[in-house]
Formats: sequence, C-alpha cells, structure tokens
Amino acid sequence: MFDSPLSASAYEVLGVASTTDDEELRRAYRLRLRQTHPDTGGDAAVFIRVQRAWELVGTPEGRAAYDRSHGIGVETEWGGWRAPTARPDGRPRPKSYGEPGAWRRAQYVTRLQEWTGEEVPDPYAPALVRAAPRELKRLLADALAEEGTAQVVAGLGMGFTLWHGISVAASGGQATDAAERLDHVVLGPSGLYGVMSADFGGVVGFRRGEITGPSLGHRAPVTTLLAQINAVARLARVRFSGAIVALPDDDLSQAVTPLGSIRGMPVVVVRRSALPLLLRRGMPGARVIGGNELFDIRTRLTQRTTFA
Repeated sequence: MFDSPLSASAYEVLGVASTTDDEELRRAYRLRLRQTHPDTGGDAAVFIRVQRAWELVGTPEGRAAYDRSHGIGVETEWGGWRAPTARPDGRPRPKSYGEPGAWRRAQYVTRLQEWTGEEVPDPYAPALVRAAPRELKRLLADALAEEGTAQVVAGLGMGFTLWHGISVAASGGQATDAAERLDHVVLGPSGLYGVMSADFGGVVGFRRGEITGPSLGHRAPVTTLLAQINAVARLARVRFSGAIVALPDDDLSQAVTPLGSIRGMPVVVVRRSALPLLLRRGMPGARVIGGNELFDIRTRLTQRTTFA
C-alpha cells in the first residue's frame, strides 16, 4: 500500500514529517494507535495501515531502507515508478500482444509537462510525483497496476494468450480516455476473460455488485469493465467467460471476492498475486473453452482488435 503513487507515505500515515527524530516518531506511532484502534471507535483499516507504517520505519535500519527505496531525503536514485526492464526468462510464456501500461505512462508524461509548463527531465522523480495533482498520480498508479498484472500473467504458460490495452473507442481508432480501452484480455483453457487493472490508493469495499471506497468518487469500475468487455465482444464476435478486476494485494481483505453474475457475466475482484491461480482454475460459473473454439477465438481477437 505504500508503493503506490496514490498512497500516503509511512510518515504521513503516522502524522509526522520524514525528518522527525526517532523518539518523536515513536510517540506519534503510539498516539496514532490510540486514535485508530477499533475498540476506541477508530477505523480498522486505518489501524492496520498505522501498524504497517511502523513496521517499515520503526527501526533505524528499516527506516533507512524505506527512505532509500522511496527516495525520501536521500540522493539515491529510485526507479520504483519507472517502466520495468524486461528480464530474460527461458521458460515458455504465453503469446502476448500490446504493451501494458504504455498508454497511461504516455498520458502521464504529457499531462505532467502541461501541469509544470515545461519539459520535465525526470517525470518519475519521487518529489515531483508526490507533488503532482491526484489525477496525474492516478494515471501513473494505474500504469503500474497494468504492468504488475502483465508480469504475473506472463507466467501462465503456452496454453494462454494475452492482449494488453485493447482499444474500445467508438470510432474504432485510438483511445482518448481510459474508459475507451480494456486493460487485458486473457484466453486459456479455463475461459476468455476481460481484466481491469486498477489502484484506488487504499482498501476498497463492495456494494450492490460494485467496488466502493473513499478514493473512487463517482467511478464505477465494474460497470466500466463490463461495457469494455461488451465492446470487444461485439467487435471480435466472441463470447467472454467472465470479468475480473485485479487490485494491489493490500487493498483487498481476501484473495478473491466474487460479486456474482452481473448482466449475465460472472464478476470477481482479486488480489493481483492470486490472479494466475484464478485464471488456471477458472471462475465459478464461467464457461470453459477448448478445442477448435479456443483457436477460433484467438484468431478473431488477433485479427479484429487494435491497441490504444
């Protein structure tokens, strides 16, 4: 939860500056524990964040490591928000199309330069990212979410095929808005799935088949995902087995949360680390695909989809 551009830093959660001394940090931690403890009327989710923040910065060694890894008060260059570098891997991997996270990263850099009014030499400098408007941080956070999902599904094996960043723009051209692109499509023996990667910057809840939380505002992720899936289904003339929203592990209280069938489509929200197992086993109620149908769907999607 502390690695997201949208997340408060460990120091912000504890209510202190990153330059505060160790004794003051300890006093702040104890105060925040009392303020947020569920037994005294506090919020359980905030209480857990306070404990996690202390785990990260509560010792001199841990604090120094946290500051280095998050570019806080040190000159060490931090690459945590930069585009990941591909690592050589000799294992068989799924066939993959598109470039995850690229559209949102390009949007982030363009809008960041518009916000600063000048060309930015390092758009991922931690101090700059922390100072940027929340909508810019959201673009970067969702780009990281896409890349994280792509990394975990890349280990599914040769039986799967992946598409990243499919355009669902009504004009059939390039997407101009995040809602006009489907983050991922995954095809394998367990079914054909549309996947949204997101980062809402904190723990989420659920209400009436939709994801809720203080940072979502008026957004309706599940509704948006189903519309994106329907657009791809019409374009490629395929039938999807299910819809999946993948979130950072810390933002969900359990690994997989089924939301039931919505508009005839099984929907689940899943921790990113649990996504590969879900895709291998298949979603409850999802239609299994195999044989010639799998080959036909792969061909249709490859020939009829474009990328944002």
